[in-house]
Amino acid sequence: MPELQRLRADHAPAVLAFESANRAYFAASVSDRGDDYFTHFAEQHEALLAEQEAGVCAFHVLVDEDGSVLGRFNLFDLVEGRTADLGYRVAQHVAGHGVATAAVEELCRLAATRHGLRTLRAATSDTNIASRKVLSKAGFVPVGPALPAEIGGRQGTWYERTLTPAD
Repeated sequence: MPELQRLRADHAPAVLAFESANRAYFAASVSDRGDDYFTHFAEQHEALLAEQEAGVCAFHVLVDEDGSVLGRFNLFDLVEGRTADLGYRVAQHVAGHGVATAAVEELCRLAATRHGLRTLRAATSDTNIASRKVLSKAGFVPVGPALPAEIGGRQGTWYERTLTPAD
């Protein structure tokens, strides 16, 4: 059974393999990370861990039983006791099987219990139907338009979910 784990240094090879294997799939719905991301992956992974250590973000990977990464689920711009932005992506071979919804729901629980957050926000492009379904199933509601600059140059919508300690 896949497990949502806090990002660690030893996840780097599996995260890079996940990003590389799914690059074209992701680029169909979100901006491509670009070649520099893959060329300088080790430095970027270390920078993410430093941000996490500083408490401004909380990064998670969904790890399969074989150690491969099935998805990334992240909280950005954490404001302790208040809010954060949610971002996520799942591997193409597990998309449409409820994996993203289950992991987003688990991350909502962690956001409320571990980080004391009361609200999560997420933006998605209007053409990313799968992401819109995930957010809706996980209890997020649309709250307004997202600027193209906020989601890779595409038209989109911000979603929000109010959290409770029981989440």
